[in-house]
Amino acid sequence: MDPVLNPFAPGAGTPPPELAGRDELLNAVAVALERMRRGLPAKSVLMVGLRGVGKTVLLDRIREIAEAGGLHALRIEAPEGRSLPAMLAPQLRVALLRLSMHEQAKDLAARALRGLAGFAKALKVKFHDIEVGVDLDPEPGLADNGDLEHDLQALFEAVGAAAQKAGSALVLCIDELQYVPEEQLAALITALHRCAQRRLPVVLVGAGLPQLRGQMGRAKSYAERLFDLPSIGPLTDEAARQAIRKPVNNQGVAIDEAALDLIIEHTQRYPYFLQEWGKQAWDTAAASPITRADVQAASRIAIAALDESFFRVRFDRLTPTEKRYMRAMAALGPGPHRSGDIADQLGRKVTSMGPTRNQLIAKGMIWSPNHGDTGFTVPLFDAFMRRIMPGEGWREE
Repeated sequence: MDPVLNPFAPGAGTPPPELAGRDELLNAVAVALERMRRGLPAKSVLMVGLRGVGKTVLLDRIREIAEAGGLHALRIEAPEGRSLPAMLAPQLRVALLRLSMHEQAKDLAARALRGLAGFAKALKVKFHDIEVGVDLDPEPGLADNGDLEHDLQALFEAVGAAAQKAGSALVLCIDELQYVPEEQLAALITALHRCAQRRLPVVLVGAGLPQLRGQMGRAKSYAERLFDLPSIGPLTDEAARQAIRKPVNNQGVAIDEAALDLIIEHTQRYPYFLQEWGKQAWDTAAASPITRADVQAASRIAIAALDESFFRVRFDRLTPTEKRYMRAMAALGPGPHRSGDIADQLGRKVTSMGPTRNQLIAKGMIWSPNHGDTGFTVPLFDAFMRRIMPGEGWREE
């Protein structure tokens, strides 16, 4: 079949041709955003899930929904090693410049811009990575104390007042939120809490790995009451089939049910893997319909493609000790596993492996679903580790 017409799109945050199985979540968020715009109570949303479940795609779709509804949505990715103020400041400047063009909100937007200038200047001493250009002079006493928790609260209040006057709302769409240090998360939660108390239209729609739940709770004990935290997991069986079948059918091509069965088996219904298998099955098939034999041949190519991209980029970030730890996990299966069982695989005491485990959690490679348990954040990573570190040589230091 013509590869030019291949509908599937495996990639980092690339929208799939069919966003299947997520309508209920998207509708719930759309309702929350509209309630926020109208000044009615609504919770912020934090989507948590493993790699490859489509959190980034959902976040981008929510931003589109917000902007279509006349809201001001900021799209931010939280990389490792960058401060929250540095990520927020440039995006807030853009939103405030847009709000300043609204006749009713221009004065409040200008005040918020002055607050942003003071915020950046005061916190530059502590967070050296803040870079934002504001043409207005700071307003003394507005978000300029040099204390992040206090200043971010004051800044969000000023921004929220401008958005409210414009009949709009500010929607912070932040991806990879688990990389934000907990003390900075605490400041963000406090600022959002204050806006909620004052009915100011500032809302967070975030996405992160499963450990984000615990991080938010440790940052502020009341976080669970401020946020809805939907778990984003594999698709249902029917939604997974729809994610493959509908794009194929839209191109005038059929796919056998046996072929779909095999795709579901290999991908375990994870959206990213569905896209990879769909792409390779399309390119492998000579003609319609796509058969189980086509999928069998395509599976070898799909696994090789994942090994060289999706899996490999994460593996290459690991130290030799971290690789051994994850290979020990893989020896036990998909997981999650008891930390003591992993240490036993390495012939070490569980306490001696604590620093390595913590480093892997910080890198977003593993997480702890329960006390003493350890799981992969990347689905199917156990099989990859066995492929890339075969045999028993990895047990040796």
